[in-house]
Amino acid sequence: MQLKRIVVTGIGALTPLGNSTTEYWNNLRNGVSGADFITQFDASKFKTRFACEIKNFDPTDFIDRKEARKLDRFAQTAVVASDQAVQDAGITAENANMDRVGVVFASGIGGLITFQEEVTNFAKGDGTPRFNPFFIPKMILDIAAGHISMRHGFRGPNFSVVSACASSTNAMMEAFNLIRLGKADIIITGGSESVVKEAGVGGFNAMKALSERNDDPKTASRPYDKDRDGFVMGEAAGVLVFEELEHALKRGAKIYCEVAGAGATADAHHITAPHPEGLGAKNVMNQALEDAGMQPSDIDYINTHGTSTPLGDIAEVKAILDVFGEHAYKLNISSTKSMTGHCLGAAGVIEAIACIMSVQNDVVPPTINHFTDDPELDSKLNFTFHEAQHRTVNAALSNTFGFGGHNACMIFKKFSA
Repeated sequence: MQLKRIVVTGIGALTPLGNSTTEYWNNLRNGVSGADFITQFDASKFKTRFACEIKNFDPTDFIDRKEARKLDRFAQTAVVASDQAVQDAGITAENANMDRVGVVFASGIGGLITFQEEVTNFAKGDGTPRFNPFFIPKMILDIAAGHISMRHGFRGPNFSVVSACASSTNAMMEAFNLIRLGKADIIITGGSESVVKEAGVGGFNAMKALSERNDDPKTASRPYDKDRDGFVMGEAAGVLVFEELEHALKRGAKIYCEVAGAGATADAHHITAPHPEGLGAKNVMNQALEDAGMQPSDIDYINTHGTSTPLGDIAEVKAILDVFGEHAYKLNISSTKSMTGHCLGAAGVIEAIACIMSVQNDVVPPTINHFTDDPELDSKLNFTFHEAQHRTVNAALSNTFGFGGHNACMIFKKFSA
């Protein structure tokens, strides 16, 4: 069976670095930190009092006020980012069969804000159940995909994917395979996450997963730095339009890049810690390369999972050295989480967008906040510290890994007819 080719024809982004793809990319390449003190609740008693929040976002600028109240923040941002992507791709009922346009969307946690608010309000009462009738439809993580489809009339495959911090990459992989197998012409895919709330920050603090560098939030996310002390929580929504090549060409769509291949594996090791030798990460990169029909030497840039945790950064670098061998020293490697923080279920898609823009512009965004070399990491590797670097990027690989040992990887390459 001849698999179909898939291209990216639309992008939407709400991130800690900007509320459009252009603003996000410009701040990425300029090495801007999106971290600051938390505004969504009083974090003064928390061990971590900062995060990478989406800024200057009012859902009612884009969604009817009455309708916006029926959506958790993660779904509000998903809807707005998807509007951007659909408009960017120019999808209409005149140029696409809506029965063959689907939505595969992800979130690592879903409506945590709604869940916290509803349960807290109940606990304050006398035990009489007075729950909002929209409690469940606001909270469930599949609802973002449902709202996106209803908003645009997309009647193709519609479902959600959850695999912790690998969620949106797994969603993109599902979208990729649905189109390759001829089940759809277009899939709107990506993910969103908004859990900068007491339960989210407090829960990750209890695990000792977050940085506690409250004296200097903007430099707290320090991938590959000797003194990294945990990740910085981020929130974001990212959306990509995946489209079958011939369909895109027929309707004259703008093409950003080609989706080359994907992989998914498990560490089968620990609920939160990565395999110490990066076994799952090694396997998933090899799987993605094989799926793409590419050699390690075909890759120019790796956007790493690079969360700024002591164990995770080391394991991933070991995996890169195992997979790429001597070519690893010719790669550019960077962790854009140094700027966006870790956006959990949305991390994969906003990092995929970074890869796509890198392929489009031949620019590799930097890893910022590096102060001290870690002796456990090979200093001869090019981590793209401090400043963006110009180079030809024919193909970029994006890694995302999640609690539970989930690993997902995607490869994007320049489009050539």
